[in-house]
Amino acid sequence: MKSIIKKILITICAMLGFIYSRAQTNTDSLNHKVDSEQIEPYRITVTYNKTTHLIFPSAIRYVDLGSEFLTAGKADDAENVLRIKAAVKDFEDESNFSVITDDGKFYSFSVFYSSYPEILTYNLDPNDKSVSNSRANIHLEDLGFSPSIPDQLMEAIYKKNRNNIRHIASRSFGILFTLKGIYIYQGKYYFNTQIQNKTNVSFQIDFINFKVVDKKVAKRTVFQEKPLNIVRTYSDIAEVPDNKTCREVYLLDQFTLDHNKILVIELYEKNGGRHQRLEVENEDLIRAVLLKDLPLKIK
Repeated sequence: MKSIIKKILITICAMLGFIYSRAQTNTDSLNHKVDSEQIEPYRITVTYNKTTHLIFPSAIRYVDLGSEFLTAGKADDAENVLRIKAAVKDFEDESNFSVITDDGKFYSFSVFYSSYPEILTYNLDPNDKSVSNSRANIHLEDLGFSPSIPDQLMEAIYKKNRNNIRHIASRSFGILFTLKGIYIYQGKYYFNTQIQNKTNVSFQIDFINFKVVDKKVAKRTVFQEKPLNIVRTYSDIAEVPDNKTCREVYLLDQFTLDHNKILVIELYEKNGGRHQRLEVENEDLIRAVLLKDLPLKIK
């Protein structure tokens, strides 16, 4: 009888050992699978007194914060910019947050507190041609269509480089500033411009502005002007080297002019006086080339 009980106990122990071994194998397999699918998070620093901005390649769809130490929100009127900062000072524990964008990508971030963060703007778009020390492309909600469309159109205009306008130019001090064409697509103007430097001194660009002004201003009348917002640029040039030519395409909202108004495009030199000025009539605007009439591929 004792031998039978002993055999039964040995059998039960063997079965339990087998079950435990299978469970351990399944657990190890699951752990290995989870480890192989882990997403390495970006490491960023935030502070209490300043806002950190993250620029994504596509519009932000979803944001999840890992703790009450953080506060975040989409930037006003910008689909692909997230602002984030510390909600409390000097938090010691690591925090995290996640972002999902319209192009189906998932981003994971580990967040640490720093009183003096070295970086306050993170550009996560590897294809952004405009990235520099202080600039990056932003996807504005008021474009009215996919942000990729104006990028494609500006690139096509830049590469084709057609001369649709030949009478609008400014020449002074060896600098030739010309308006080569005006295009229109879905309520947006595209201005194709060129700067030619015929001197041995580089032309550093301070800024360019578009504004609507009165054609003629009578004496004792107040000069009126209306600045226009540049929605987007193609190459964002900062300098025209000596004896070189550079071009730029500017995107603006559609507008027209009264009979007594003109559009003025002003180009200012940094630390210099070789400023340039173009004057555009309403007749030039209403003759803008409709982009669907060009052999452009719009995705």
